[in-house]
Amino acid sequence: MFARVASAAVVGIEAAPIDVEVDVAVGLPCCNIVGLADAGVREGRVRIRGALENSGFKLPPRRITVNLAPADLRKDGAAYDVPIAVGMLCAAGLVEAAALAETLFVGELALDGTLRPVRGVLPIAAWARTREVRRIVVPPENAGEAAVAGGCEIRAPRHLGDLVRLLRGEAADEPPPVRSAAEARPARAIPDLGDVRGQEVPRRALEIAAAGGHNLLFIGSPGSGKTMLAQRLPGILPPLTFDEALETTMVYSIAGLLGGSALVEARPFRAPHHTVSPAGMIGGGANVRPGEIALAHNGVLFLDELLEYPRSVLESLRQPLEDRQVTIVRARRAVTYPTDFMLVAALNPCPCGYLGSTLRTCTCSTTAIGGYRARLSGPLVDRIDLHVDVPALPYQRLAEAAPGEPTAAVRERVAGARARQRARGNGWNARLGTAALARMAPIDAAGHALLDRAASRLGLSARAITRVRRVARTIADLEGSGAVRAVHLAETLQYRVLDQPTNP
Repeated sequence: MFARVASAAVVGIEAAPIDVEVDVAVGLPCCNIVGLADAGVREGRVRIRGALENSGFKLPPRRITVNLAPADLRKDGAAYDVPIAVGMLCAAGLVEAAALAETLFVGELALDGTLRPVRGVLPIAAWARTREVRRIVVPPENAGEAAVAGGCEIRAPRHLGDLVRLLRGEAADEPPPVRSAAEARPARAIPDLGDVRGQEVPRRALEIAAAGGHNLLFIGSPGSGKTMLAQRLPGILPPLTFDEALETTMVYSIAGLLGGSALVEARPFRAPHHTVSPAGMIGGGANVRPGEIALAHNGVLFLDELLEYPRSVLESLRQPLEDRQVTIVRARRAVTYPTDFMLVAALNPCPCGYLGSTLRTCTCSTTAIGGYRARLSGPLVDRIDLHVDVPALPYQRLAEAAPGEPTAAVRERVAGARARQRARGNGWNARLGTAALARMAPIDAAGHALLDRAASRLGLSARAITRVRRVARTIADLEGSGAVRAVHLAETLQYRVLDQPTNP
C-alpha cells in the first residue's frame, strides 16, 4: 500500500514543502529511505522501528520504501521521524489516509515513542499558514514557537501512541500553554549606563550609535571602559517590534537556541571569542547553520580585542555589513541568512595597549605599532561609522566624577530619535542610501564647505562621506532638528579617530 504525508524542510530562514511517500510492498523485509537524505535521516529507520514496536504497533514483514520528495533538495536532521512513522502506519492500514489531510508533521522520535523537539519549527509554521495546511503536529517543546506564527491548529502529542489515537479520533491532546521568552528563562540583566563615570565623549557616541543603528569602534588602553560601555548598549536600544522579534526567533529556532521560549523578546547581544572560525562567525558547516552575525540579527555583535581575531574572520564581515544579509554557497545549495546587526568593536591602540596613555608608558616601537594597526584593513574601517577614543582616566577623576546619566534617560532620547526616523519612513539612519540622504538630510553651504575640507584632509572615501552624513542626520534627530547643519557635521567628524593623520 502507498501513503503520502506532508512535512517541510528549512532552507535558510524559509521553509520548503517535503512530501514523505511510503510504499509497503511484498518482498524481502527491509526499509530504504531515498531522496537525498543524509545519515541522520537514514538512521531514523532504526529509531522509527524501535518507537513503533515499543508503542505497540507491529509492521508487517514487507519491503518498505520511503521517498522524500523533491529528490534534488538535501534533507538533514531527525525532523522526518514522525512523518515517516505516520506514513508507515498509514501504508500498513493502521491509520486512515483521510486523517492525514491538510496536516503537516514534524518531529524526532525516541526509541520509546516519545516525540523530541527539533530545530526550525517556527519557519515551518510561518510557511504553513500561507499554504493549505489546517493542522501542524509538533513535539510539545516546539508547540510554543509554532503557535507564534498563528493561522494553524497546533497539536503536540507527547507520545507516538497519543498521536495515533489523535489521528483515529479516539482522543484529543491538549497542547501545552504557550510560554513567552521571559517565562521560559530569566531576562538577561543589562547593567545601567549610569555606572560609567566620566567618558562623556564615548557615552555620547554610544547614544548616537543606538539612535541611528550605526557601527561603533572604541579605541583605548586596557581597563579604560571599552567593554563596560559596549555591554550597556542593549539597554538604550528600543525594544524589538513584533516583526523583528519573529524574524530573530526564526534564526534562533533554526540554530536550536530557543531553549523552550516561544519568542525572542530582547535584542540579541553576541560576543564571540576571538578564536572563532570563519564558519562560526559567518555560518556554514556540513549542515549549514547560522553563524554569529545571523544570531546577532536585529541586535548587537560585539568584538572585543578586535585585532586578535583572524584576518579572514574580520574580512568576511565586509559584505554582510553592507548588504545586511549573507549567502552561504555549498555544492548543492545556497542558503541566505539576515544579518542586520550593529557592529560594536574594541581594540587597543598598540600591542602593549598604552600608546597615548597618561597612566603608563608605551613600550612599542614604531614598526610594531604599524604592523599591529595594519591588521585592520581600510575597507573594514570604512564600514564603521564612529571611531571613538576612550582615554584611561586617573583615579582622582573617577572618584570625583558624579554618576553618569542613567540608561532610562538616554533610552528616552534614543526612542525619540527613532520615532522621527520612522515618521520619515526610512527606518534606521544607518540604512539610508545616497538618494535618501539627499532628500532627508540636505546640507547647507557651510556644511558642504566643512565636509569638503574634511574629506580632503582626512582622505575620506565616498562610502565614508556617506556614513558621515548618516551620523550627522542622527545627531540632528537627537536634537529634534529637521535640517542637518554644519555643527552636526563637525561633531560627526570628531568620531573619525582612525582617519586622523598620525605619526606614531
